[in-house]
Amino acid sequence: MTTPVSHQQPRPVLQLKDLTRVHGQGATEVHALRGVDLDVHAGELVAVMGPSGSGKSTLLTLAGGLDTPTSGQVLVEGTDITTVSRRRLAALRRRSIGYVFQDYNLIPALTAAENIALPRELDGVRAGKARKEAQAALEEIGLADLADRFPDEMSGGQQQRVAIARALVGERRLVLADEPTGALDSETGESVLALLRARCDAGAAGVLVTHEPRFAAWADRVVFVRDGSVVDQTLRSDAEQLLAGEGAR
Repeated sequence: MTTPVSHQQPRPVLQLKDLTRVHGQGATEVHALRGVDLDVHAGELVAVMGPSGSGKSTLLTLAGGLDTPTSGQVLVEGTDITTVSRRRLAALRRRSIGYVFQDYNLIPALTAAENIALPRELDGVRAGKARKEAQAALEEIGLADLADRFPDEMSGGQQQRVAIARALVGERRLVLADEPTGALDSETGESVLALLRARCDAGAAGVLVTHEPRFAAWADRVVFVRDGSVVDQTLRSDAEQLLAGEGAR
């Protein structure tokens, strides 16, 4: 008897199921997200695009456990983070989720290496090991010589790369980036996207919120959001056409 071959796809790293977020009540009620479904697999970088106020950043904050949905599920490697305790959520975010903010969110009183090592130390990693991991992360992003500099001693591009290193340090399986190139010049922005792309190619799942077609072209898939709903998706080949169209303008 021949055993059937299973073609089942591996479980997504991130699953959003019928996700809804409503702000306010009554006359002031605003539907930021309306029943959004989205799967992101290991090795995949997904770009989320849409007009201002479309729900892009809300989607990302819910995916990262920074906000709670009105209804629906957010599963990270099979765990519904909307139902776990605060303590477990904090631990899961430190270990599994890397979040890159547009405004860097580095701690001013800590050096680059200390900023990167902090999440690992909070997770119980010894200071010496955390520092070695931070140094390795700085080498990966080409800033090893800035380990002892404070944020105000670095350029915006350097700060953003340090923020990305902090999001990637350890075994983070999910990387979420909210307009990470918004305050950067084009060349530095491309280097930041290259880092995100490399980590996804190494096996992480990534979600990038951006309004720039040339940066979305780094993604495997582009998801378009409007009025809180996913209205369209395109694959990487189509994203590359977006880049070509942008360059022709």
